[in-house]
Amino acid sequence: MSIDTPDRQKPAVDALVASPVTRVPMNTFAIAFGFAGLAATWSLADGVLGAPAAVAVGLWALTAIAWVWLIVTHAVAGRRSGRRLVDQLRNPAQGPIAALVPIVGMLVGGEVYDYVPALGSWLVVAFIVVAALFAGWLLAQWSQGLFHIEDVHGGYFLPTVAAAFIAANSAAKVGLHGFALGAFAVGVFFWIVVSALILVRVAVKGPLPAPLAPTLAIYVAPPAVGGLAWFSLNGGREDLVAYCLAGLTVVLTLMQVGLIPAYRRLTFSTGFWSFTFPYAAVARQTVDWLTMTHPVLWRLWAWLVVAAITAFIAAIAIRWLVSTRTSSTSRTAGHMGTA
Repeated sequence: MSIDTPDRQKPAVDALVASPVTRVPMNTFAIAFGFAGLAATWSLADGVLGAPAAVAVGLWALTAIAWVWLIVTHAVAGRRSGRRLVDQLRNPAQGPIAALVPIVGMLVGGEVYDYVPALGSWLVVAFIVVAALFAGWLLAQWSQGLFHIEDVHGGYFLPTVAAAFIAANSAAKVGLHGFALGAFAVGVFFWIVVSALILVRVAVKGPLPAPLAPTLAIYVAPPAVGGLAWFSLNGGREDLVAYCLAGLTVVLTLMQVGLIPAYRRLTFSTGFWSFTFPYAAVARQTVDWLTMTHPVLWRLWAWLVVAAITAFIAAIAIRWLVSTRTSSTSRTAGHMGTA
């Protein structure tokens, strides 16, 4: 990786912001990721709060449908665009976000395991392998100095940190405890590495471009998702590691609160789906802790958390649908005007 490369080509992030992408942007996979986070929260609410199981089942079905639809959309649109998928994967701004494909696959596989253990185990293992191969490929690309420091953003947590912690959680769920411990260690290591990389990027090159600013929400995901993975590994007990991860989640959640003024200045885009899964992971970890510690009115607090994250993700989904419909109408009117 090169920090100062004035003679090289224009940074990928600048190119992404300056001109339209002919292939469907990878950040659309955050839609399925967000639904998966909400579905997992309602699955927990089903188990500890007595929430209707149908809500969680419906959300998991929506997750699977959105995930498959997005994969097909990317395949079809990519073929029509004439651009190669590998070129998009090598784009430092978009490539890391493609890790959401196997990540959502792991989450769906873990849920399928509750109903069809053999199929669920197969899906979890298969997508863990895909995620590992993709992470290895990306690391090989990055180690050759093929991107600029200004290309780094919160999405760089996805291929190694998020994928590893979710692999740990899913593997533990299907009984692969030793493998889950190894995946957890990988997540911790790259959490440190990527966090330092993002801090260097911001210190050297300044704030992220507006289209990538929502990826800062992913900063809160590692301790929250790592905490959920650790509960799967230790049987849901309160221990030193669990308390450390909870403390880090609190601090980084407060960081998100401090970023609200900056987020409010952003124009709504598909990138806002980046907020959904990280905040859902925080909500789920909060419900976990309320369930274990039983403070006064803990059920009420837990329900408020579930309701808040549901309303938040629903608001983003509705806003996205409206903006998508408006964009489609504008394009249609433009074509008619030039006919």
